[in-house]
Amino acid sequence: MRHFELEKYFSRWEFKAKYHMTASDTESMSLKELLALGTQSQQDDFHNLWLGYTETWGAPALRETIATTYDSIQPSEVLTFAGAGEGIYAAMRVMLQPTDHAIVVVPNYQSAETVPLQICQVSGVLLHEDNQWRLDMDEVRAAIRPTTKLISINFPNNPTGALMPAEDLNALIALCREFDLYLFSDEVYRLTEQNDKLRMPQIADAYEKGLSLNVMSKAYGLPGLRIGWLATKDKALLQEIERYKHYLSICNSGPSESLSVIALENRKALLDRNRSIINKNRALLDSFLSRHQNRMQWTPPQGGCVGFIRYTSDESATEFCHRIVENHGVLLLPASLYRSDLMHYTPNSFRIGFGRAHFETGLQAFENALTRD
Repeated sequence: MRHFELEKYFSRWEFKAKYHMTASDTESMSLKELLALGTQSQQDDFHNLWLGYTETWGAPALRETIATTYDSIQPSEVLTFAGAGEGIYAAMRVMLQPTDHAIVVVPNYQSAETVPLQICQVSGVLLHEDNQWRLDMDEVRAAIRPTTKLISINFPNNPTGALMPAEDLNALIALCREFDLYLFSDEVYRLTEQNDKLRMPQIADAYEKGLSLNVMSKAYGLPGLRIGWLATKDKALLQEIERYKHYLSICNSGPSESLSVIALENRKALLDRNRSIINKNRALLDSFLSRHQNRMQWTPPQGGCVGFIRYTSDESATEFCHRIVENHGVLLLPASLYRSDLMHYTPNSFRIGFGRAHFETGLQAFENALTRD
């Protein structure tokens, strides 16, 4: 498997750069703050927690709470993981065989295509920047082969923040039914949409062969808990993925499961806070981009806390990002880190993240760097 370029870049710069301006998560909180949201009983249970192994499927209380975030999913239709990445890896390893074919949207989070590519043939279908990052359903249909097993999507998309219009999603589900395909949906940014009316349904609710991936890291702002999950009505498939998990993490962290229950039971408060931060920062970023439209332009993201900015200078975005982090401590992600093995895709762009507090300080440092350069 080729190196995970985005994570390799983060390994070098994430904790070294002074201004992290490309974070993919929302603002986190302290253990003390999160515990304070729980009942006295939950706080007592946490402090008296036995630090033994937990159930591979996830603690019953956690699965029950996760199920309440869906319209029709039962606790028995939920499998938890040590983060979303493990869920992607385990699902693809179980669902795909060497004789299969998969279809993945581009751009994407690298593991969405790199893991399947280690197993079988994979095709990419492009989100079109010139059409609001929209997926062309005719291109999806054209990519389907007799051996196609699944289609993998990610909305709100990382890095573009795009959503699928309702008519496109309905057409995609109809296409999956027509060809009896699984639909794997990375939904980690769901609930951070700019307009709630554009919010997409969760695929596990909408389609009998749909798998919904989610995590505590992004919309909830709690990546340190390392708790993710898959939801699907296909219990037989979920059982096979659970058995594959035996070779990976085996089980989750007990303290993280307990804290995730508290967070999800108080999700409205967490989401309201994080959306408020996103909206404030988004306004600052819009103003910043209007001042620098001769060098930077974007298709405004419809959801999530990241956006893809096209760099219109003669300098490459990769050179720009390297220079600005090395000289000014401002960390951005160049589009070269979103290089796809599935198709030619090298826009002169970079990813910016606007989900954390103190974004204004980093944005000012960014602006100062542009002025000095």
